[in-house]
Amino acid sequence: MISPRVRTGVLALALLTGLAAPATGTAAATPRTAAAPTVEERRLTQAAPQEILRRSGFGAATAAFSRALDGAHGYAAARRAVERHGTALWRRAVDRAQGRGPAGGDLSRDDDRPLYWARLTMTRELRTWEPGFALDEGRRAALLDALERTSRGQDDLRLPREKGVRRILVTGFDPFTLDRDIRISNPSGAAALALDGTVVRTAAGPARVETAVFPVRWRDFAEGTVERALRPYLGRVDLFTTVSQGRVGRFDVERTNGAWRGGFPDNENASSTGLAPVADPGSQPQWTTTTLPYAAIVAAPTGRFPVYDNTSVTEIPAGGTEAVVRPDGPTPGSSARAGGGGDYLSNEIAYRATLLRDRLGLHDVLPGGHVHTPVLQFGAGNTDPASGTVTDPEFVRNRLDIIAQVRTILTVAAGSPVTG
Repeated sequence: MISPRVRTGVLALALLTGLAAPATGTAAATPRTAAAPTVEERRLTQAAPQEILRRSGFGAATAAFSRALDGAHGYAAARRAVERHGTALWRRAVDRAQGRGPAGGDLSRDDDRPLYWARLTMTRELRTWEPGFALDEGRRAALLDALERTSRGQDDLRLPREKGVRRILVTGFDPFTLDRDIRISNPSGAAALALDGTVVRTAAGPARVETAVFPVRWRDFAEGTVERALRPYLGRVDLFTTVSQGRVGRFDVERTNGAWRGGFPDNENASSTGLAPVADPGSQPQWTTTTLPYAAIVAAPTGRFPVYDNTSVTEIPAGGTEAVVRPDGPTPGSSARAGGGGDYLSNEIAYRATLLRDRLGLHDVLPGGHVHTPVLQFGAGNTDPASGTVTDPEFVRNRLDIIAQVRTILTVAAGSPVTG
C-alpha cells in the first residue's frame, strides 16, 4: 500500500484504553439512534461484493449473526454473540483458504475478499441494530470493536508452547482503493488466511505461523489498533513481519520506515497528513529500521517474483525545507516524508511494529520488519472494473504464486540470524 507519490509502478508503547465494555451498573444508559452505514459498508450494495459473497457461501453469515443479536436480551449476551460470530467468521475464512470444509461456491479458496465483505455485512448489521434494551454509543462502539478484532484474527493468535518450535507473527491488510476497482483483492490478506496456524520447515527447525489482518483506515491506527494487537506477542515470538501489497511485479524488503503520513485516502475516503500519532511523541523517532535478514531473503530463490532490498526513502534533510529522495536511506537529523514503503498505512504499520519492537528493547534480538508483495493483477483481458468479472485464471495464479512466495520468504527469514 504505497502512496501513489512514491510508487515505482503503482507499532512502554501506547497504554491503550481501547473500546472496552463499560462496567454494568444501575444507572440507565442513554439511548441513541443507530448510526448510518459507513463508507465501506455502503459499497456492499454494488454487484461485485454481492457476487463474491454468493460465490463463496459467505453471504449467509449475516443472517445467522442477525438472529443471534435478536436473541440477545442484554449487553453481556450481545457481546458474547458478537465475539462468537466474529471468531467463527475468521476461522471459516482460514479453513476455506486452507482447504478445510466446504468451499461454499466456485470462487477459489485462496480468495481473501469473502472475509472482507462478510465482515462489513456484519458491522453494518450491528451498527444499525436496534435492540430491545438500552444500548448507548459507548457500548455499541465496544461491540463493533469486538467484532473487528475477532473477525480479523487479532484475538486468535495461538503461539506454540512446544519446545523447539519457533514462532512467527505475520500481519496482512484488507483490500483497498475500492473506488478505483471494487473487485480488488489484497494478497497480504490472502497470505494471512493461507498461512495462519501452519508450520514451515526452516534451517533453524519448525516454525508455526500465526496471522492477523488490519483495516485500511487511518483512524484505527491513530487509536492504537496495531499496538494493542501486537504488544502482547512481540516479546514471545522469534520473528514478525508486516505484509502489504506494494509495487508491480516485485517483492520488497523495506529497509527503513518513516514517521510521516502522506494523506492518501483510506477505505473510508478519509485522509491524514503529518506525523503518525503515537504514545510519548516527545521520544518519537523519524525513522525505524528493519531487523529482518534482508540479505538472506534477497539472495534466496524464493519464487517467481524478484525480491529487492529497498533502501530508498524520502526526507527533508537537517536544516532543509524541501523533500528529496535518498536511494541509500535517511541522513542524520532528517525529517521523514516517506519510508521505503511509502507514506501510506503499509509504511505506518511497519513503523508502529518496529517502534514497538524497539521500545520493548528487542531491536537486537527480534527479527522484524515489512515485506511488500507484488500488486495482484487481473488477467490481460480483465482490466475493466465495470466488466463484472470478479476473477479469472491469471488473477488466481498470481495470488497463489504470491502466497507461496510469502511462505518461502518467511521460511528463509526464520532460519537466518537477526540483522542489527
